Amino acid sequence: MFDVRSCVCSPVHPLTGNNYMLPAANGGTMDRNLALEVIRVTEAAALNASRYLGRGDEELAYKSAVEAMANAFKSVNVNGYIVCGISDPTSELYRGLSTGNSDGHEVDLALSPLDGPSTCAEGGHNAISAITIGERDSLFKAPQIYMEKIAVGHLARGVIDITAPPEVNIKRVARAKDKYIEDLTVCILDRERHRELVQKIRAVGARIKLIKDGDISGAIAAGLEDKSIDILMGVGGAMEGILSASALKCLDGDFQARFVYRNDEDRELVRMTGENDLDRIYTINDLARGQNHMFSATGISDGELLPGVQFFSGGARTHSFVMRAKTHTLRYITAIHHFDYKPMY
Repeated sequence: MFDVRSCVCSPVHPLTGNNYMLPAANGGTMDRNLALEVIRVTEAAALNASRYLGRGDEELAYKSAVEAMANAFKSVNVNGYIVCGISDPTSELYRGLSTGNSDGHEVDLALSPLDGPSTCAEGGHNAISAITIGERDSLFKAPQIYMEKIAVGHLARGVIDITAPPEVNIKRVARAKDKYIEDLTVCILDRERHRELVQKIRAVGARIKLIKDGDISGAIAAGLEDKSIDILMGVGGAMEGILSASALKCLDGDFQARFVYRNDEDRELVRMTGENDLDRIYTINDLARGQNHMFSATGISDGELLPGVQFFSGGARTHSFVMRAKTHTLRYITAIHHFDYKPMY
């Protein structure tokens, strides 16, 4: 739980901007018990990674976030199974391992201690720390390969089709959101592999927002009506796709994906999940089953979703949000951390 000496949380209603209290914890409700505890974990990762913002050392920034998240998780009241985790088998957050204090609910975990490590190292935008939690066996065990994705908010739920050309999806989303195509913004990772996709989107007349890293942020932004992004398209990490699908379920959005194979090894990794149809189209419900999901993120650098960590003499301010799929509730939380009292991870 939060140490009241180390931070002061101010949940803010996303529509009115007024402060309000979080619901009281309920022993039978996984999400309410874990909300503040999980935010504490993403805060720890964000605080540590943000110390390396713009310092040019991607590996050090990422390692710092991983270590802080792993240490913070030890006191969280869950018996957590890491479905999507860190690629380093020596890490405590390696996929297939358990974390938490083992006294609480049995849950699935997908986590990204630092989404956008190169962005953080170069002092760029959209670096966040993120975790999603679901009931046991609710999150798809995606291998660490590439995945093509398309993500939208609730107004365009049910109209996307990842097998259709991008111009078709853009026109459908524009119609669903009652927007001119010229006013629609598509978020894409700035990669050479997306050159043809960018050309097609430009040809149909939509706007494009290219991001260096952090397609979790891009997918979530597509699900928030007060953000400038309408659609996320393109190829990124499969494990980030699981986090994005779970977050969009909390926002009543939509998400589709399919694996992208570089070689036979990638195909074998998918077969090892029990999947026989290597061309399968995965819906949001395939990747994040059920409604008992919670997603938490803390900003590391300023971005589309959240402000980054702001340091002051003797402490720092973090900005986070937590969402629940069951109620589609979104809570923004600002925390003030005083380093003389706060544990250093």
